[in-house]
This record gives sequence, C-alpha cells and structure tokens, in this order.
Amino acid sequence: MDEFKRYAVYYAPAPGPFAEFCAQWLGWDAFEGIELPHPALEGLPAPIREITEAPRKYGFHGTLKPPFRLTGTRAELMADLAGFAAAHKPIEMEGLALTRIGGFLALTPMGDLTPLEVLAGEIVATLDPHRAQPSETELARRRSAGLSERQNALLTQWGYPYVMEEFKFHLTLTGKLSIEEAETVKAALGPVLAPLLPTPFRIEDLCLFGEAEDGRFHLLHRYTLSG
Repeated sequence: MDEFKRYAVYYAPAPGPFAEFCAQWLGWDAFEGIELPHPALEGLPAPIREITEAPRKYGFHGTLKPPFRLTGTRAELMADLAGFAAAHKPIEMEGLALTRIGGFLALTPMGDLTPLEVLAGEIVATLDPHRAQPSETELARRRSAGLSERQNALLTQWGYPYVMEEFKFHLTLTGKLSIEEAETVKAALGPVLAPLLPTPFRIEDLCLFGEAEDGRFHLLHRYTLSG
C-alpha cells in the first residue's frame, strides 16, 4: 500500500540559506520531514504560526503540477518524471519579488516568464496519464470557488482550474490575511528576506512531493533538468 495519498511536482530551492529560512518561516522542512521553530521577527500582526498555518503542510514550494491521486505505480511516475527532466533544460528569470496576491503573500518571479509557463504546461500534460480522475465531490468543491468558463474547462480536462494559460507561479508564504495585515507582514518580512533571494532565479530541477496520511507534504526526490 502506498504511504502517500497524493503526489505533486513542485519547485523547491536547493539546500542553502534561502531554503532554510523559508522552511523555518513556514515551520515545516519537507525534505527532512520535521517541524522547525519559527524565526524571531518583530512587527508582525499575529504569531508566525498563525500567519503560516495554511501553507505549512505543503512545505516551501512553487507548484508545477498540482497534487493528484495516482493511477498506476509511484515507480512508473518517477520513471516518466526522470525522463522528462532529462529532456528539458534549466530555466532562468531575473529574480523573485515579495508580492501581495489578494489576501496572501508570496514570492513571484520577475522577467520573461514564458519558458516557465511552457515548462509547467508540458509537465501537466506529460504526467497527466498518472493522474486519477477527481471525484464529483472534489470537482464540486473546486467549482464552488466561482470559476470562469475557461477555468471550469481546465478543471474538467486536467483536474485543476489554474493550469495552462491560467497558471501563475508563486511560492506561498502566508495564509489569507486582510490587506492591512498582509502589508504589515510584508514590511516586517521583506528586509529579512531580501538578502536571501536568489538573483537570478533559476529552476534547475523538478521535485516530486508526496502527501502523507497526516496531510503533510514530503520532498521525495529531485530530478535535474539536464536536457
């Protein structure tokens, strides 16, 4: 029996100060599979544990193929992901910016995003044979968010509404906040995070994550983009 409920393909930074701080910020190290103490940071509107509760279980990441239940075996998925990574080159953008997206904060890439968008779309399509179809309950939950006609079509085809031309790459840092709270967190977090942000921002590998029975995501393997 598989120990993971769902799988996903994410970007996650290689070990180093940037990855370490962001894992501590969220309070979850997806590679080691352990909770971490949050950093001491002044000027926040609430404890970090509350601010980061929603994204914590996923680990620090940027989604490339959203979580899906597996049809077939993990070995087959891993073989196809390894083959995909071996056929594709790393991609590079100018850097990352701390951005408020509606009611949450995330890091978003700067520069020409076309190669990233193409890569993500190819990952979604290439690995789709490994995705089990979502239940009607899952589909109804997604549709309750008020999807556009195109987003609903993407949900039907790919199991998720925010893929292909609706894809917006981001690395989530908080749960939903009021605009005032988000701006307060941004002002406190920005100066600490700024010297750690990679310039340029490169995606050099693809990370396979698995969701354990407790809902926490674990980094299972990195596949180098070596094409």
